[in-house]
Amino acid sequence: MYGIVNKAIEELVVENFGSEKWESIKERSGIDIDFFISNEPYDDEVTFKLATAVSDEMNMTISDVLKAFGEWWILRTGKEKYGYLMESGGNSLKDFLINLPLFHNRVMMIYPKLTPPEFKISNITENSLHVHYISKRIGLTDFVHGLLTGLGKFYHVPITLELIETKNEQYTHEVFKVVWN
Repeated sequence: MYGIVNKAIEELVVENFGSEKWESIKERSGIDIDFFISNEPYDDEVTFKLATAVSDEMNMTISDVLKAFGEWWILRTGKEKYGYLMESGGNSLKDFLINLPLFHNRVMMIYPKLTPPEFKISNITENSLHVHYISKRIGLTDFVHGLLTGLGKFYHVPITLELIETKNEQYTHEVFKVVWN
């Protein structure tokens, strides 16, 4: 993952729990990096060690940590640092989700070393659709759950989210049903 992801985890912790808690989490994680460079890639293991340390330090499940971080990514990091890019995805939650397969093409212009997931959209109705999340990277399903929940909040649309299918082959393929009113 790029440094901006790890910086966002730091920002989430510092804003909600303080700098001392972040230092405890860094120490617990065993990560000896003073600061993350936003546009530099880091091994996914760094991010998972940080998430595990947050889980242990805050007495939360890894699932809850990744979901909270996904929401934070949309509502803070995405909105503040990439608002123009997010706004270009559509004027509504439905439009944004339908355009999601093209979104990472734009992101790759900013981060050329990115290994993005693939998103496909199916079963589109007036108030629901299925989001297919396909990735070679294992363990990020709860993060994607948080991203989708965050998008609902970003567009001020209450959503119901259900993981309706999991296919584990050579990669992760999860299908989320997103329903809004």
